Amino acid sequence: MEQLDRKPDVGMSGPLFVAVGVDGVYARTGLFEQVVESLSTCISQRREPGTEVLRFPPVMSRAQLERSGYHHNFPHLLGCVSCLEGDEATLRTLANRPDWPEHLSASGLVLAPAACYPSYPLAAARGFVPPEGLRFDVASYCFRHEATHELGRLQSFQMREFVCIGKPETVLAFRKRWIVKGQELANLLGLNHRLVPASDPFFGRAGRLAALSQLEQALKFEMLIPVRSEEDPTACMSFNYHLDHFSTVWDLKSEGGEPIHSGCVAFGIDRLALALFSTHGMEPASWPRTVREALALSACSPISPHS
Repeated sequence: MEQLDRKPDVGMSGPLFVAVGVDGVYARTGLFEQVVESLSTCISQRREPGTEVLRFPPVMSRAQLERSGYHHNFPHLLGCVSCLEGDEATLRTLANRPDWPEHLSASGLVLAPAACYPSYPLAAARGFVPPEGLRFDVASYCFRHEATHELGRLQSFQMREFVCIGKPETVLAFRKRWIVKGQELANLLGLNHRLVPASDPFFGRAGRLAALSQLEQALKFEMLIPVRSEEDPTACMSFNYHLDHFSTVWDLKSEGGEPIHSGCVAFGIDRLALALFSTHGMEPASWPRTVREALALSACSPISPHS
């Protein structure tokens, strides 16, 4: 089967996306959202007991993101919410100037770069981490100022994560379970995949050293699935161990003084949906029975992209 980027009517403008005039930002069609909603439900069914569900907005506290160190590690990906300020006369004057963007001031908000970031200060505000640890199911629309905007690398995208905060052995066991569960999910959805050690896109020379350290310590694994091509698969899930980074930043502690670590498993919802279309075709009603059943699509009637 031809991949999505080789089809004239599929990709960044077609049955799945509608261009809105900005690279890497698209409206989703009814066809795409049908699969996204089914995929999200399928992931929810695998949520572990005792996991708290939180849905975050696409913006978060700038102070919290700065405290996490994100603006130092990934300044090339950061997006800040900026506003015009002043009285009515000033705002009217600025709004009528062609250079009005130069007069914007940073607000207390940034665009969320990942769904999990607000969960760590939230956990810290509750006091001691309980002996069994904390688990969160979080989701958000996220933003990254990507340098390229090929299929599967959007500036604005949907991210779903399961987060674990607790003793090192608790977090490592959590990640180990989810590596297995993630592979089982990919198999169930009929998606060819491979698991590889990976690193985050840290910035600059120091960032390259941080990425090497991340690889050496096996802190991050990614599940690669064909979206654009078999030869260049896309990271659609990641399995991350943060060590004590967030617990140190947010002073997360156990009552007994044991070290607290954190980890997360992240699902690129848009990428996974694209992988399903790329693998199985543009008609969900014709997908393999096992895939339709896993996504509860078997009883759904086919819908138009414009439904």
